[in-house]
Amino acid sequence: MTDAAPVPRFARDRFTWLAYLMLAYFAYQQAALGPLMPFLRDELHLSYTVGGLHLSAFALGMVLAGLLGDALVQRWGRRRVFWGGGAGLALGSLLFVAGHHPALTIASALLMGAPGTLLLIEVQATLSDRHGAQRAIALTESNVAASLAAGLAPLLIGNLERAGIGWRGALILGVLGWGALAWRGHAVPIPPHTPRPLVTGRAARLPAAFWAYWLVVFLCVAIEWSVIFWGADFLETSVGLRKVDASTLMSVFFAAHLLGRAAGSRLARRVPVGALLLTAALIAVAGFLPFWLASATPLNIAGLFVAGLGIANLFPLTLSAASNIVTREQADVASSRVTLASGLAILIAPQILGALADALTLKSAYGVVVAFLIVATGAILAANRRAGRPAVAVA
Repeated sequence: MTDAAPVPRFARDRFTWLAYLMLAYFAYQQAALGPLMPFLRDELHLSYTVGGLHLSAFALGMVLAGLLGDALVQRWGRRRVFWGGGAGLALGSLLFVAGHHPALTIASALLMGAPGTLLLIEVQATLSDRHGAQRAIALTESNVAASLAAGLAPLLIGNLERAGIGWRGALILGVLGWGALAWRGHAVPIPPHTPRPLVTGRAARLPAAFWAYWLVVFLCVAIEWSVIFWGADFLETSVGLRKVDASTLMSVFFAAHLLGRAAGSRLARRVPVGALLLTAALIAVAGFLPFWLASATPLNIAGLFVAGLGIANLFPLTLSAASNIVTREQADVASSRVTLASGLAILIAPQILGALADALTLKSAYGVVVAFLIVATGAILAANRRAGRPAVAVA
C-alpha cells in the first residue's frame, strides 16, 4: 500500500501579490460608483434612470473589453494590456472627477470600464495560468483583496463627505494607489500568453459546461451589482437613513463580502466548488429577503450583511468552476467571455432597476433581484450537473 501523494503547498510569488493588488485597485474604483451616486445625483439633479446610465456606461466598456480582450492580448501581449488597462482606468477616473455634466461623467465611466476590464481579464487569466490546479485558491484570494478594497470605497466616500473634501477625493486616492503599484511593480514578470492552436470546428470551441457557468456568472453579477449600485439609495429612500449614513453603511455589505470570501478561500481547499456555489446562493437568498422586506432598520442591515456573505462567493466560485473546464490555451478567451457576461449583467440589471424605481419605487423594483436569485439557484444546479458529465474534448 502506498501513501497518497502530498498536496502541493499554495505559493504566492511577487506576481501573485501584484495581481491581487491590481484587482483590488479595479474593484475599489468600480465599487465607488454606487456609494457616490446619491451625491452625484443631488449635485447634477439626476433621475434614477440617468444615474443608472453611469454604471451602464461602465458596463458597456466591460462588454467591449470582453469581446476584444483576447484579440488585444494576441496582438499586443499580456504586459501591455495589463499595464495599459490600469492606466486607462486611472485616466477615466480623473476625467470623472473633473466632469460636472452628466454627458462628461457618463463618458468618463465608459472610459473607466473598458481599459479597467482589460486589466481584470488579465488578472484572472494570469492567475489561472500561474496556479493551475490551485486556481480556485488564487482566484478566491484575489477576490478577498478586491472585497477589502471595495469595502473601503463607501467608508472613504462617506467620511470624505463629512470632512468637506467630497466624494471626488476617494477616486483620486484610487488613482494614487495605482501610481504606487506601477512604480513598484512595473518590473515584475507577467506569465506569458499561451497562443491558441490554429484549429477550427468543435475543437476550437469552449465546452458546453463553460457556457452553463457563463449564464450563472451573468445572474450572479446582476444580483451583486443591483445591491452595490442601488443599495445606498435603498437605505435612504426605503429604510429612512440620512444620505451620508446610507452611503457609509454600505460598508456592511462589503465587510460581509470580505468575510465571505476569506471563508470561501479556505473552504475551496477541501470542499467541491459546485457545493460551495450552491450554498452561497442559498445564503444570499436568506439575507436579501429581510434586507428588502424588514420594517426595522437593524433587520435591514443584518439582512444586508447576510446577503453579502452569500453574494461574496458567487462570482469567484463560478469563475473557478468555469476555469476548471477549459484548457490552458483558452485561459484568455475564457476570461474575456466571463467578463463579457459580467459586463452585460452590469449593463442591464441596474438600469432595469433604475427605470422601475422611476416608474414605481426602488423598493418595488428590488423584487427583480429576488427573481434573479431564484433563477440563479436553478442555473447553478443545472451547471453543476452538466459539469459532472464526462469532459468534452477541446483543443
